[in-house]
Amino acid sequence: MNVSDNVSKPLPAASAATAEGPQRRPAMVLAISAIALVAYLYFFLHAESQLAVAVLLALAGAAVFAAGRLGLTQAVEQAASRRPGQSRLWTLAGTLALVALFHESHFVLLMLCAVLLYTTACLGLTVQFGFSGVSNFAGAAFFGIGAYTTAVLATHTGIPHVLVIVLSGLAAAVIGSVLVAPVLRTRGHYAALVTIAFGILFKTFLEVNDVLGGPQGLQVPGMTLFGFAFNESVTLFGVDVSFYASYALLSLLICAGTFAVVKALERSWVGLAMDVVRTDETAAAAFGLHIARWKVIAFMLGNFFAGIAGSVYGMVTAFVAPNNFTFADSLLMLSIVILGGLGNVVGLVPAAIIVLVLPEKLQFIQEYRFLFYAALVIAILLFRPDGLMPRKTRLFFPREDAQ
Repeated sequence: MNVSDNVSKPLPAASAATAEGPQRRPAMVLAISAIALVAYLYFFLHAESQLAVAVLLALAGAAVFAAGRLGLTQAVEQAASRRPGQSRLWTLAGTLALVALFHESHFVLLMLCAVLLYTTACLGLTVQFGFSGVSNFAGAAFFGIGAYTTAVLATHTGIPHVLVIVLSGLAAAVIGSVLVAPVLRTRGHYAALVTIAFGILFKTFLEVNDVLGGPQGLQVPGMTLFGFAFNESVTLFGVDVSFYASYALLSLLICAGTFAVVKALERSWVGLAMDVVRTDETAAAAFGLHIARWKVIAFMLGNFFAGIAGSVYGMVTAFVAPNNFTFADSLLMLSIVILGGLGNVVGLVPAAIIVLVLPEKLQFIQEYRFLFYAALVIAILLFRPDGLMPRKTRLFFPREDAQ
């Protein structure tokens, strides 16, 4: 037997151990970052004094700066790209942990519902803006169509509430089809003006329509699923649980399902066709793509997601009124989409937390929240036009990670 054979025997084990390290490292990075983020959100949501909120914000800013300098941000991004399934599971587990930790806090659970439902609506805007380049500045109007449809159907019909949610999304998509022709005939800021006009007309229509409650609005019945009423508090193992916990779980389910659909759409040939249409319509038409078809699909699908989110939001708040769906609310959704990174669905979650939760914790800007949203959009466009998490370039031939 050759001596070199004996020497080479330990090498496969060593190489296996070397290869095992990079395999374990992404999972460990994702676990540590998820636990740290959940712990921070727990203390931030639990903080009540303005001094504690300011200290936690300063701590977050210092942590983000240090992570960027030390390369930790890049390590988390690489781990998430290598293990996308694990990163999503950790996100679900972290959200469930927050719901469990704040099981008695009505206010915190209501904020979690708002973040999840607005994220769902903004996923629809991402399909329109980020994927196909269709302008829609009336996101709050389609959100409101879903809420008002639920108020009418749940009050005056015996349709199961699960089906009511789906029908509310379909109503938003069908009513939005009225705008298909003018949106397709216009481009750029002209198309944006069409959707802005629709949002204003929608609010005016609600205010003058007595059947829909006029300026006073309508009450929305609570969600009922298989005989279980979501608006009733429950007791589990002797612990009182807020009724908002049920809505938080429902909102999480809808947000996660919408996220999965949008990610699958992005990776498919449909998402590729939308990207080509957004990038260069002339080139897309030259290669045989039907421009109008993909724009219509993106516009109606995005409005469907917004209608579903608005349906559940109406049940959560138990009341809808015209003042809840103004152009300022559309600006709020737009700021979430731009802040997260146009076309990046992952960035919507932190952007929604910043836009929705931060003004609630900083009480001194309560009266100036819409000024805060406008200033936020301007600051993003000036200093970080690609958003917090810019969308990466699509790779047609993915590279294999070096082991």
